[in-house]
Amino acid sequence: MRRKLAAGNWKMNGTLADLGELDSLAETHPTPGVDILVCPPATLISAAAARAGKGPIQIGGQDCHHADQGALTGDVSALMLADAGAHAVILGHSERREGHGETSEEVREKAKTAQAASLMTVICLGESLGQREATNTLDIIGAQLSLSVPDSSNGENLVIAYEPIWAIGSGLTPSPDQIGEVHDFIRARLEKRFGAGVGRSVRLLYGGSVKPGNAAEIFGVSNVDGALVGGASLKANDFSPIITALESA
Repeated sequence: MRRKLAAGNWKMNGTLADLGELDSLAETHPTPGVDILVCPPATLISAAAARAGKGPIQIGGQDCHHADQGALTGDVSALMLADAGAHAVILGHSERREGHGETSEEVREKAKTAQAASLMTVICLGESLGQREATNTLDIIGAQLSLSVPDSSNGENLVIAYEPIWAIGSGLTPSPDQIGEVHDFIRARLEKRFGAGVGRSVRLLYGGSVKPGNAAEIFGVSNVDGALVGGASLKANDFSPIITALESA
């Protein structure tokens, strides 16, 4: 049985003063029925991990380099994230793919390094609005999945997040049928590549304008094991109802 996961991506938001949101979240969900992951900016990971301690919230990073160390100004390695207290890392987010020109092959190399550092990798996939309208969604998702996920993946170190690019921060969300079609497709592809055991154990998250008002409907969709939440994860009062909806799903 896959344990559900509520993951929050703070993106480039937050300072030390905002870590009190972690306290509020932990107080509201002291013994959650789902896993909770919060991924703040790299500058906050160490302090966030210390704040979270051995409580119900795990801390993750938002990206890492594929090298362990080197003359790479401004980059952060998977080993550094782990050393700072991170348990996971988001990779291949559309804001990295589009804004930084990251390819699926680069995402795979990062994932290999992160998994070798004992980090859980949350690998993001998603189509643009143009690709959706051209009915190329499954082709795009299939290619990203094949190229981004390393062979070292299993149910413990891999999470897949389906985030349609056109839904991120837009207030738009696909219909439940559209989400289900993609999640069922991803599940089938994982089972074909890795076998039923691993393929059925990998958690599949939906991301893209997840809010308290639509969370319950999304979590009722086939093969949706949780959510990767952006803006709504910045405040405990917004993220908490999403966690509660996932616990009830």
